Amino acid sequence: MKNPIVAENFLLESEAARELYHDYAADMPIIDYHCHLPPAEIASDHTFKNLTDVWLRGDHYKWRAMRANGISEDGITGSASDREKHRNWAATLPYAMRNPLYHWSHLELDRYFGVTDLLGQDNADAVYDRCTEQLQQENFSVRSLVERMNVKVICTTDDPVDSLEHHQALGQANFSCRVVPGFRPDKAIMIDADGFVNYMEKLGQSADKEIGSFDDLCAALRSRIDYFHSLGCRVSDHGLNELFAETCSPEEADRILSKRLRGEEVSPEEARQFQTALLIELCRIYHELEWTQQFHLGALRNNNKRILRNLGTDAGVDSIGDFSQARGMSLLFNSLDNTDQLAKTIVYNLNPADNEVMATMVGNFNDGSIVGKMQYGSAWWFLDQLDGMEKQMNALSNMGLLSRFVGMLTDSRSFLSFPRHEYFRRLLCNMFGQDIERGLLPDDRQWIGQMVQDISYNNAKNYFNFPA
Repeated sequence: MKNPIVAENFLLESEAARELYHDYAADMPIIDYHCHLPPAEIASDHTFKNLTDVWLRGDHYKWRAMRANGISEDGITGSASDREKHRNWAATLPYAMRNPLYHWSHLELDRYFGVTDLLGQDNADAVYDRCTEQLQQENFSVRSLVERMNVKVICTTDDPVDSLEHHQALGQANFSCRVVPGFRPDKAIMIDADGFVNYMEKLGQSADKEIGSFDDLCAALRSRIDYFHSLGCRVSDHGLNELFAETCSPEEADRILSKRLRGEEVSPEEARQFQTALLIELCRIYHELEWTQQFHLGALRNNNKRILRNLGTDAGVDSIGDFSQARGMSLLFNSLDNTDQLAKTIVYNLNPADNEVMATMVGNFNDGSIVGKMQYGSAWWFLDQLDGMEKQMNALSNMGLLSRFVGMLTDSRSFLSFPRHEYFRRLLCNMFGQDIERGLLPDDRQWIGQMVQDISYNNAKNYFNFPA
């Protein structure tokens, strides 16, 4: 069956929306300022052996859907052949209607492989063979896939102990897309997590400094931040349940860390105090270096312990959490704003109940120094779909300035995920088009078209200090 989802005017429900998208948004480049793409595969210009290798391996969104469709784990992540795993996904996709995977998957098949038919059980093998054959061609390597989508910057997510050797290699590569690291120090912050003491040893080794005190830890992290900065890093990212409304002196943080390094357990209150103290120290460094700090808040992770034991993290058993957010954000941002050390900030929420909370909180701390300094970030994870994107943009429109929004990102581990930027842009243009048609906005296509281009690309280009 011919696929209506890849049609020219998909999601564009008015003449105004169609003009805004095709004349202003469609050809804008992409800055993917937060993703989880493996830099090793970009550096080596990796090629994929088949469609399952590039499309299903590591994609816990699809794993989750297949489990819901009654597919056994063996046929998803286990010993089944790659062809059989693809067949299982093809058999699942028709049942995924109204799930964002239905739209994303068909966009990906068309935009990369030219497959314009709806995928299902009957044509699973034909699609698998066609796409696998193309993946063996030279213009289907990782870098070719990136360049095909007109991606200008990719910002990966990297641990402080990472060597960044692949980013070093990419700095010398003939590649039109700039690949820069992103600093993700969660393992240094989560003092009550299993493996924290061992991680302190690894961090000390990478920074060539033994960590025995809070000052040592801060110095080690500063050393790694400087190294990341030298390789083009201009963003940090923190994936936390919530920001805590605690106060903690450096001396108290030192006592808590020393206790944990001795192998003793810390109380929940001590863990919150330590997290707050270290986060404030890190945020001061981000401000000094003119980085952008990102906070991904609200995920309740690894709920199914059996799957966690068998597959590890990021296996499709995370969910939305119901954490308190406003008080912790207020404390952290005030602690930094009071000393003029609040960096550019993007906050993302996973619980849709927090949309207006997030949008209003970031607005409290804009100071006129930077256009759009405090950003309510794009719809994330479970909200990264038609309804979630629209609600995020409506909350931002109502509480702030959508026109200054830095736009979309993929937050993905897949090299086929860049059509999500197209999906976002189509929704954005449709929202503006609807308002024009309803008489809620003036029919000024040139001005609104410029706003669409800014949200699609220009705002991010001007906001981040990524090296040229």
